Amino acid sequence: MVRIISDTSTMYSEAEGQAMGIYIAPLSVTISGESYRELTDIQTPAFIDLINQGGIPTSSQPSIGDVLDLYQKYPNDQILDIAMADGLSGTYNSACTAATMTEHPENITVINSKTLCGPHRYMVEKAHEMAVAGASLEEILSWLQVRIDNSWSYLMPNDFDYLRRGGRLSPLVASMGKILNLVPVMTLTEDCKQLISHAKKRSVPKAVQAVIDHLKTKGVDTNHKFYISHAQAPDFAKQAKQALIQAFGDIDVEILMLTPAFTTQGGPKCFAIQTVLK
Repeated sequence: MVRIISDTSTMYSEAEGQAMGIYIAPLSVTISGESYRELTDIQTPAFIDLINQGGIPTSSQPSIGDVLDLYQKYPNDQILDIAMADGLSGTYNSACTAATMTEHPENITVINSKTLCGPHRYMVEKAHEMAVAGASLEEILSWLQVRIDNSWSYLMPNDFDYLRRGGRLSPLVASMGKILNLVPVMTLTEDCKQLISHAKKRSVPKAVQAVIDHLKTKGVDTNHKFYISHAQAPDFAKQAKQALIQAFGDIDVEILMLTPAFTTQGGPKCFAIQTVLK
Protein backbone atom coordinates (compact mmCIF):
# COMPACT_ATOMS: atom_id res chain seq x y z
CA MET A 1 0.00 0.00 0.00
CA VAL A 2 1.09 3.57 -0.69
CA ARG A 3 1.27 5.62 2.51
CA ILE A 4 0.37 9.30 2.23
CA ILE A 5 2.32 11.97 4.11
CA SER A 6 1.73 15.72 4.08
CA ASP A 7 1.83 18.81 6.30
CA THR A 8 -0.53 21.15 8.12
CA SER A 9 -1.09 23.21 4.98
CA THR A 10 -3.91 20.66 4.58
CA MET A 11 -5.48 22.20 7.71
CA TYR A 12 -5.36 18.75 9.30
CA SER A 13 -3.62 18.40 12.65
CA GLU A 14 -1.27 15.53 13.43
CA ALA A 15 -4.01 13.86 15.47
CA GLU A 16 -6.69 14.30 12.79
CA GLY A 17 -4.36 12.92 10.15
CA GLN A 18 -3.40 9.95 12.29
CA ALA A 19 -7.07 9.10 12.87
CA MET A 20 -7.53 8.95 9.08
CA GLY A 21 -4.30 7.09 8.40
CA ILE A 22 -2.57 10.15 6.88
CA TYR A 23 0.74 11.25 8.38
CA ILE A 24 1.00 15.00 8.98
CA ALA A 25 4.12 17.08 9.72
CA PRO A 26 3.25 20.39 11.41
CA LEU A 27 4.49 23.78 10.24
CA SER A 28 5.78 26.03 13.00
CA VAL A 29 4.97 29.59 14.03
CA THR A 30 6.90 31.98 16.24
CA ILE A 31 5.37 34.89 18.12
CA SER A 32 6.35 36.89 21.21
CA GLY A 33 9.58 34.91 21.50
CA GLU A 34 7.89 31.51 21.60
CA SER A 35 7.72 28.84 18.87
CA TYR A 36 4.81 26.46 18.43
CA ARG A 37 3.93 23.55 16.16
CA GLU A 38 0.63 24.65 14.68
CA LEU A 39 -2.52 22.66 15.46
CA THR A 40 -0.50 20.67 18.01
CA ASP A 41 0.86 23.28 20.41
CA ILE A 42 -1.40 26.17 19.40
CA GLN A 43 -4.72 26.68 17.60
CA THR A 44 -5.71 29.64 15.45
CA PRO A 45 -7.92 31.52 17.99
CA ALA A 46 -5.17 31.51 20.63
CA PHE A 47 -2.62 32.52 18.00
CA ILE A 48 -4.76 35.46 16.89
CA ASP A 49 -5.13 36.50 20.54
CA LEU A 50 -1.32 36.78 20.72
CA ILE A 51 -1.30 38.86 17.51
CA ASN A 52 -3.97 41.16 18.95
CA GLN A 53 -1.76 41.61 22.01
CA GLY A 54 0.95 43.03 19.77
CA GLY A 55 2.92 39.96 18.75
CA ILE A 56 4.53 39.89 15.30
CA PRO A 57 4.18 36.38 13.84
CA THR A 58 6.48 34.40 11.56
CA SER A 59 6.18 30.89 10.21
CA SER A 60 8.50 28.10 9.10
CA GLN A 61 8.30 24.69 7.44
CA PRO A 62 8.22 21.38 9.35
CA SER A 63 11.61 20.40 10.71
CA ILE A 64 13.58 17.88 8.67
CA GLY A 65 13.72 15.75 11.83
CA ASP A 66 9.93 15.57 12.06
CA VAL A 67 9.62 14.59 8.39
CA LEU A 68 12.42 12.04 8.70
CA ASP A 69 10.66 10.47 11.68
CA LEU A 70 7.52 10.04 9.56
CA TYR A 71 9.49 8.43 6.72
CA GLN A 72 11.23 6.01 9.07
CA LYS A 73 7.98 4.70 10.54
CA TYR A 74 7.48 2.58 7.41
CA PRO A 75 10.92 1.80 5.97
CA ASN A 76 9.65 -0.94 3.66
CA ASP A 77 6.56 0.80 2.28
CA GLN A 78 6.06 3.15 -0.64
CA ILE A 79 5.63 6.66 0.73
CA LEU A 80 4.10 9.57 -1.17
CA ASP A 81 4.67 12.96 0.45
CA ILE A 82 2.34 15.60 -1.04
CA ALA A 83 3.95 18.90 -0.04
CA MET A 84 2.56 22.41 -0.17
CA ALA A 85 3.68 24.74 -2.96
CA ASP A 86 7.43 25.08 -3.32
CA GLY A 87 8.35 28.76 -3.09
CA LEU A 88 5.61 29.63 -0.62
CA SER A 89 7.37 27.47 1.96
CA GLY A 90 10.52 25.40 2.31
CA THR A 91 8.36 22.36 3.06
CA TYR A 92 8.96 20.69 -0.30
CA ASN A 93 12.73 21.12 -0.11
CA SER A 94 12.80 19.87 3.49
CA ALA A 95 10.87 16.78 2.44
CA CYS A 96 13.27 16.12 -0.44
CA THR A 97 16.25 16.51 1.89
CA ALA A 98 14.73 14.20 4.49
CA ALA A 99 14.11 11.56 1.81
CA THR A 100 17.83 11.43 0.95
CA MET A 101 18.64 10.79 4.61
CA THR A 102 16.60 7.60 4.85
CA GLU A 103 17.92 4.09 4.37
CA HIS A 104 15.66 3.50 1.37
CA PRO A 105 15.17 6.82 -0.47
CA GLU A 106 13.98 4.91 -3.54
CA ASN A 107 10.77 4.12 -1.62
CA ILE A 108 9.91 7.79 -1.11
CA THR A 109 8.28 10.11 -3.66
CA VAL A 110 7.90 13.80 -2.85
CA ILE A 111 5.53 15.79 -5.05
CA ASN A 112 5.08 19.56 -5.17
CA SER A 113 1.32 20.16 -5.03
CA LYS A 114 1.85 23.76 -6.29
CA THR A 115 -0.97 24.78 -3.97
CA LEU A 116 -1.89 25.04 -0.31
CA CYS A 117 -4.79 24.83 2.13
CA GLY A 118 -8.10 23.80 0.47
CA PRO A 119 -6.90 22.22 -2.79
CA HIS A 120 -3.94 20.68 -0.94
CA ARG A 121 -6.34 19.15 1.57
CA TYR A 122 -8.49 17.74 -1.25
CA MET A 123 -5.51 16.19 -3.05
CA VAL A 124 -4.27 14.53 0.13
CA GLU A 125 -7.72 13.20 1.06
CA LYS A 126 -8.36 11.70 -2.37
CA ALA A 127 -4.83 10.32 -2.74
CA HIS A 128 -5.30 8.52 0.58
CA GLU A 129 -8.67 7.14 -0.52
CA MET A 130 -7.09 5.88 -3.73
CA ALA A 131 -4.23 4.28 -1.80
CA VAL A 132 -6.62 2.51 0.58
CA ALA A 133 -8.58 1.24 -2.43
CA GLY A 134 -5.39 -0.30 -3.81
CA ALA A 135 -4.34 2.25 -6.45
CA SER A 136 -0.71 2.16 -7.52
CA LEU A 137 1.71 5.02 -6.96
CA GLU A 138 1.65 5.75 -10.70
CA GLU A 139 -2.16 5.92 -10.74
CA ILE A 140 -2.20 8.31 -7.79
CA LEU A 141 0.48 10.53 -9.31
CA SER A 142 -1.40 10.69 -12.61
CA TRP A 143 -4.61 11.72 -10.82
CA LEU A 144 -2.75 14.32 -8.76
CA GLN A 145 -1.12 15.94 -11.77
CA VAL A 146 -4.51 16.75 -13.32
CA ARG A 147 -5.61 18.42 -10.06
CA ILE A 148 -2.32 20.30 -9.72
CA ASP A 149 -2.94 21.73 -13.19
CA ASN A 150 -6.53 22.67 -12.33
CA SER A 151 -6.55 24.53 -9.02
CA TRP A 152 -6.80 28.27 -8.30
CA SER A 153 -6.27 30.28 -5.14
CA TYR A 154 -7.05 33.83 -4.02
CA LEU A 155 -6.20 35.44 -0.68
CA MET A 156 -7.93 38.55 0.63
CA PRO A 157 -5.90 40.00 3.53
CA ASN A 158 -7.62 42.31 5.96
CA ASP A 159 -4.45 44.27 6.64
CA PHE A 160 -1.91 45.49 4.06
CA ASP A 161 0.82 45.44 6.74
CA TYR A 162 1.07 41.65 6.56
CA LEU A 163 1.67 41.81 2.83
CA ARG A 164 4.25 44.56 3.33
CA ARG A 165 6.16 42.58 5.97
CA GLY A 166 6.10 39.54 3.71
CA GLY A 167 7.58 41.58 0.87
CA ARG A 168 4.51 41.08 -1.33
CA LEU A 169 3.68 44.80 -1.54
CA SER A 170 5.96 47.84 -1.41
CA PRO A 171 5.63 50.10 1.65
CA LEU A 172 4.18 52.88 -0.54
CA VAL A 173 1.51 50.68 -2.13
CA ALA A 174 0.67 49.17 1.26
CA SER A 175 0.29 52.64 2.81
CA MET A 176 -1.92 53.91 -0.01
CA GLY A 177 -4.07 50.79 0.12
CA LYS A 178 -4.58 51.24 3.85
CA ILE A 179 -5.45 54.93 3.49
CA LEU A 180 -7.96 54.21 0.71
CA ASN A 181 -9.43 51.27 2.65
CA LEU A 182 -8.94 48.90 -0.29
CA VAL A 183 -9.42 45.13 -0.20
CA PRO A 184 -6.46 43.43 -1.91
CA VAL A 185 -6.90 40.19 -3.84
CA MET A 186 -3.74 38.09 -4.07
CA THR A 187 -3.24 35.06 -6.28
CA LEU A 188 -0.48 32.62 -7.19
CA THR A 189 2.01 33.31 -9.95
CA GLU A 190 1.97 31.07 -13.02
CA ASP A 191 4.70 28.88 -11.50
CA CYS A 192 2.83 28.86 -8.15
CA LYS A 193 5.95 29.99 -6.29
CA GLN A 194 4.74 33.40 -5.09
CA LEU A 195 1.67 35.41 -4.20
CA ILE A 196 1.10 38.47 -6.38
CA SER A 197 -1.53 41.18 -6.53
CA HIS A 198 -4.52 40.26 -8.70
CA ALA A 199 -6.83 43.18 -7.89
CA LYS A 200 -7.61 45.88 -5.32
CA LYS A 201 -11.27 46.62 -4.66
CA ARG A 202 -13.25 49.05 -2.53
CA SER A 203 -15.25 46.39 -0.67
CA VAL A 204 -15.29 42.70 0.18
CA PRO A 205 -18.23 41.95 -2.16
CA LYS A 206 -16.36 43.58 -5.05
CA ALA A 207 -13.21 41.63 -4.19
CA VAL A 208 -15.19 38.37 -4.16
CA GLN A 209 -16.78 39.32 -7.50
CA ALA A 210 -13.30 39.85 -8.98
CA VAL A 211 -12.45 36.29 -7.93
CA ILE A 212 -15.67 34.93 -9.41
CA ASP A 213 -15.06 36.72 -12.71
CA HIS A 214 -11.56 35.29 -12.93
CA LEU A 215 -12.69 31.77 -12.05
CA LYS A 216 -15.25 31.90 -14.85
CA THR A 217 -12.50 32.70 -17.35
CA LYS A 218 -10.76 29.51 -16.16
CA GLY A 219 -13.83 27.38 -16.86
CA VAL A 220 -14.53 26.64 -13.20
CA ASP A 221 -17.98 25.10 -12.66
CA THR A 222 -19.83 22.51 -10.57
CA ASN A 223 -17.18 19.93 -11.46
CA HIS A 224 -14.85 21.74 -9.05
CA LYS A 225 -14.62 21.66 -5.27
CA PHE A 226 -14.66 25.11 -3.63
CA TYR A 227 -12.98 26.06 -0.37
CA ILE A 228 -13.31 29.21 1.71
CA SER A 229 -10.74 29.39 4.51
CA HIS A 230 -10.56 32.23 7.02
CA ALA A 231 -8.71 33.53 10.06
CA GLN A 232 -11.66 34.21 12.36
CA ALA A 233 -13.67 35.97 9.64
CA PRO A 234 -16.85 33.86 9.53
CA ASP A 235 -19.02 36.71 8.21
CA PHE A 236 -16.73 37.26 5.21
CA ALA A 237 -16.68 33.50 4.61
CA LYS A 238 -20.49 33.28 4.63
CA GLN A 239 -20.80 36.25 2.25
CA ALA A 240 -18.30 34.64 -0.10
CA LYS A 241 -20.13 31.30 0.01
CA GLN A 242 -23.45 32.93 -0.89
CA ALA A 243 -21.84 34.83 -3.77
CA LEU A 244 -20.18 31.65 -5.11
CA ILE A 245 -23.43 29.68 -4.98
CA GLN A 246 -25.27 32.49 -6.73
CA ALA A 247 -22.59 32.62 -9.44
CA PHE A 248 -21.95 28.90 -9.97
CA GLY A 249 -25.10 27.14 -8.78
CA ASP A 250 -25.16 23.86 -6.88
CA ILE A 251 -21.49 23.69 -5.96
CA ASP A 252 -19.61 21.66 -3.33
CA VAL A 253 -18.20 24.37 -1.04
CA GLU A 254 -16.53 23.92 2.33
CA ILE A 255 -15.67 26.59 4.93
CA LEU A 256 -12.58 25.97 7.09
CA MET A 257 -10.43 27.84 9.61
CA LEU A 258 -6.98 28.83 8.40
CA THR A 259 -4.07 27.57 10.47
CA PRO A 260 -1.69 29.87 12.38
CA ALA A 261 1.03 29.60 9.70
CA PHE A 262 -1.28 30.95 7.01
CA THR A 263 -2.70 33.59 9.33
CA THR A 264 0.83 35.05 9.34
CA GLN A 265 0.47 35.68 5.58
CA GLY A 266 -2.83 37.56 5.59
CA GLY A 267 -3.36 38.47 9.21
CA PRO A 268 -6.47 38.12 11.38
CA LYS A 269 -9.75 38.41 9.45
CA CYS A 270 -8.15 37.41 6.14
CA PHE A 271 -9.89 34.82 4.02
CA ALA A 272 -9.16 32.76 0.93
CA ILE A 273 -11.25 31.37 -1.93
CA GLN A 274 -9.85 28.30 -3.69
CA THR A 275 -11.03 25.71 -6.20
CA VAL A 276 -9.77 22.39 -7.48
CA LEU A 277 -11.10 20.02 -10.11
CA LYS A 278 -12.87 17.07 -8.51
